[in-house]
Order: sequence, then C-alpha cells, then structure tokens
Amino acid sequence: MGKFDDAVESAKAQCKACKIPVNDELLRAVCKSLGPSLYNRDARTVAASQPSEIATIRKNFLIKKLGCEDSPKLDKAIDKVIDKMGRSNRNKQRAVMYYALAREMKKEDVFV
Repeated sequence: MGKFDDAVESAKAQCKACKIPVNDELLRAVCKSLGPSLYNRDARTVAASQPSEIATIRKNFLIKKLGCEDSPKLDKAIDKVIDKMGRSNRNKQRAVMYYALAREMKKEDVFV
C-alpha cells in the first residue's frame, strides 16, 4: 500500500471510531482534494478549539470549495461534526472533518 492508501485507511478508521458512515468513493475523493497537506503532520489535523482554524474551514472549505451560502447554518454544521468526532479528540483528521461536513451539507456531488 502507498502513502495515499495509508492516509485513506487512517481516515476510514477514524470515521468508524466516530461512528460516521463511510462512503469509500467520497472519502477517497476528499483525501485526494487535500493534496500534499494529507501527508503533513500539522496540516493533516484540525485544531477545532482555535477560532482561526474554524474560520478557515468555514471560509475556504464550506464557502469556497463546497459553494455553501454564508450563514449561521455553517457554524451549526461545524459544531455538529466536531461533536461527532469528539470535542476531547485532539487528533481530528482534516480529511474526516471535510468528509463529514460534505455529507452534513449534502454536497457530496462536489467530490463524486
């Protein structure tokens, strides 16, 4: 298995641990969209307790990538995904968070 497959398997394992249903095709597409950041230890995880990180996810992923309208609904979706992944979980993988947000916002078609 290559580095990409290892990263996808790691994300899949975190999805299962967080009881997030896994769609292999969508998860692979989300992982692929992350590019080199998928392999960078710091960029691979999300600092969900940092407001600047949440603002970046909101602006760059939800609004720019997924094409969502800027509204309080975005913050609710982020909070819901963070709760699913566990607020105390310090290793929230970016791929899993983006995957869960795409599903939450019903924007899977952006990736597949």
